[in-house]
Amino acid sequence: MSEILLGAHTVKSHGLKVARTHMHDWIMLLLLVVIDALLNFIEPFHRFVGEGMMTDLKYPFHQDTIPFWIVGIVVILLPLIVFLIYYLFRKDVYDLHHATMGLLFSVLITGVITDSIKDAVGRPRPNFFFRCFPDGKAVFNNVTGNVVCHGHVNDIKEGYKSFPSGHTSWSFAGLTFLAWYMSGKIRAFDRRGHVAKLCILFLPIMMAALVGISRVDDYWHHWTDVFTGALIGSTVASFCYLQAFPFPNREDGWAPHVYFEVLADQNSAQSAPRSFSIQMRRRDAETGMLMGPENDSIGPNSQDTSPTIEGMEAGKRY
Repeated sequence: MSEILLGAHTVKSHGLKVARTHMHDWIMLLLLVVIDALLNFIEPFHRFVGEGMMTDLKYPFHQDTIPFWIVGIVVILLPLIVFLIYYLFRKDVYDLHHATMGLLFSVLITGVITDSIKDAVGRPRPNFFFRCFPDGKAVFNNVTGNVVCHGHVNDIKEGYKSFPSGHTSWSFAGLTFLAWYMSGKIRAFDRRGHVAKLCILFLPIMMAALVGISRVDDYWHHWTDVFTGALIGSTVASFCYLQAFPFPNREDGWAPHVYFEVLADQNSAQSAPRSFSIQMRRRDAETGMLMGPENDSIGPNSQDTSPTIEGMEAGKRY
């Protein structure tokens, strides 16, 4: 389908209408924010950690190489900038709205899933020992053999949130969505064999992968935590993108579904009067009926009057 109506649907002309149509979606986004915030206040499950299990949990405890606030900038702000740049050229509020909403749903749904699993599983981090025993002096319960931590409360709480990796799941949720979005805009799968387009798509995926690798290097996560987080984020991102946009390999894969629905509705509205006029003319031609000045129908043989009437008008007798 050809790209028409460039700049016909702007934020100024259709923004309020689109926002009202999707009001319930934005309410759901706010609800997801509240749920995710509450999940961070919940105390995670404290899994049993005995003395013999400390072998893989004695890695150094230090600050993140990539703080979480940087992850938020990369996975949310960077895609939003790309969406806005495209909008400046295209002036399509449907694309801007659905891309923004899809991105936020992708990140927030991933966050709720990730934090729910974290609280339920309670897997110790690789640096759990020094979170639990900052001075290096381990203490275990004489009866159960479980750890008796004397570290900082917040450090201990976060020490039970290893699985899955939140940094990684958020990174793949936002940047995989961006890769899907870019693939549609640059026609990466147009069957013309331009492999260079794929290199562009690999950039956000590689950024997300590097975030995950940093979590293992910092000893904040096991590799299985990172792998699972990447799987969660990329899967949710794919569902959220395809909810609003077609597959990128399709001819209409460059715009959201609603854009083509609006075009179809407008074309139908424009063609309806013309179609009605054509049908009326066709019916008149088939019946041979013309409307008189007083809406009296005069048939096609109206001038072939009876001989009696013609004779009376001429003054003849029959």
